[in-house]
Amino acid sequence: MKTDFAVIRHAQAVSMQQVPLLAWEDFYKQVRALIGQGAKVVHYFVFADGPTLKLLAVLRTEWLLAAAAPVPEHYHSLTPAREPLHLFEREIAEQYGIRPEGHPWFKMVRYHPNVRGVADLFGNDYRQDIPGNYPYYTVHGEEIHEVAVGPVHAGVIEPGHFRFNCIGERVLHLEIQLGYQHRGVEPLLVQADHRRRPLIVESIAGDTAVGHSLCHAQALEALSGRVPDEGARRIRTLALELERLANHVGDLGALSGDVAFLPPANYCGRMRGDFLNMTLLLCGNRFGKGLVRPGGVLFDLSEAIRVELLRRLAELKPQVLHVLDLLFATPSVRARFESCGVVSPAEADNLGLVGPCARASGLPYDARRQFATEAYTELNIPKYAESSGDVFARAKVRAMEVRQSMELVATLLSRPVQTGRLETTEALTLTPSACVVTVNEGWRGEIAHCVITDAAGKILRYKVKDPSFHNWNGLAMALRNTGISDFPLNNKSFNLSYCGFDL
Repeated sequence: MKTDFAVIRHAQAVSMQQVPLLAWEDFYKQVRALIGQGAKVVHYFVFADGPTLKLLAVLRTEWLLAAAAPVPEHYHSLTPAREPLHLFEREIAEQYGIRPEGHPWFKMVRYHPNVRGVADLFGNDYRQDIPGNYPYYTVHGEEIHEVAVGPVHAGVIEPGHFRFNCIGERVLHLEIQLGYQHRGVEPLLVQADHRRRPLIVESIAGDTAVGHSLCHAQALEALSGRVPDEGARRIRTLALELERLANHVGDLGALSGDVAFLPPANYCGRMRGDFLNMTLLLCGNRFGKGLVRPGGVLFDLSEAIRVELLRRLAELKPQVLHVLDLLFATPSVRARFESCGVVSPAEADNLGLVGPCARASGLPYDARRQFATEAYTELNIPKYAESSGDVFARAKVRAMEVRQSMELVATLLSRPVQTGRLETTEALTLTPSACVVTVNEGWRGEIAHCVITDAAGKILRYKVKDPSFHNWNGLAMALRNTGISDFPLNNKSFNLSYCGFDL
């Protein structure tokens, strides 16, 4: 279809005048049509432009498409026809009091007062509610029972509530409620001093510190004209791949533990620590905090550290490959993984899943390939996807990415790095009345940040989207018609972030 949406480039600032401002009816029709033709939602949020509230949509095809529109206080919900928008519309309603009339399941996202002070979304003043205080979806019948789990969980884990509607052991429906640790990240990123902002970004999701830091740094670089050197780009890419390795290896071990196959669980737990320690050697922090900053990196890669990282990788690689072979060649493991927690390709596409759990359901999208930046422009990221959409497929995709990331790390370390270290972290002068969208492939999938500046070059709106924002509903879908005892295994095969969602 012909569209008025503008094509924008990832990690390149555009004037807000270049983003078309459409009448609401035209915007509504074109968003609906584009998503119906296969476009995916990267961002869909409201920002205040003086007294006017505007909605910005950023959609993904082969390119990024963007348009804005002034929004009314209420409108007919797009969700019944375009399901990927359901959570975005609920978030907009909660933050700005803009109601999507006819939304099929209009409940809270994070529970905080919106800028218009509109309450009564459920017939009460939700500003005084806590997460979970709303009418849950219920299934009626004499043999139906509910199982409630959380929000307080065993061990060191973040809060989230899971409510299962079951008939016997079979799960009919899983409802997931988050929002128990809403931290107000997005307002903080607008208000914070430039020296504090990177620390906030690194804490959006602690196991994805590099991924979110990279999106933040690229956004501010695009708005300021600062270009990191080739050495910094290689170090950033190296850190992102080490983050992917540590998390995937750790999760494969946890999956093995969930089916009581302890040797890989123990080996992977130790090897996860080895990959974390490689990041520690790189920048002094096991999770990569303090490394990526707008303009470059705070730590260079000396020749001695480069050689040591190569030595460690060479020692780890055969161990990792041996454990992966052991895990996937064990019949009892495959018997538990296969046909467990299936999300079909059609369901994954309809829900807008991203990352490994999308690739496990036949969707090959990888931002490292489609929106390549940093050193990814020089690396080969082949298309890869499984089709069965079960725990086995999600584990197999992780294992493939572990093998691939070890090769990428070896390539990045194959020659000395020239420069890279950022000598100053002074405040950057940002382009006024501009917008930038950055997209990177974190280990869970597509991370996207969008920054809009005002006429004075100050940050007007900072929007964050963690891949978990898309993928929690994939876990709910995976549990349908599955035994409730398989929940831990399915949960770990997704391993989504509570805090990445509870912004």
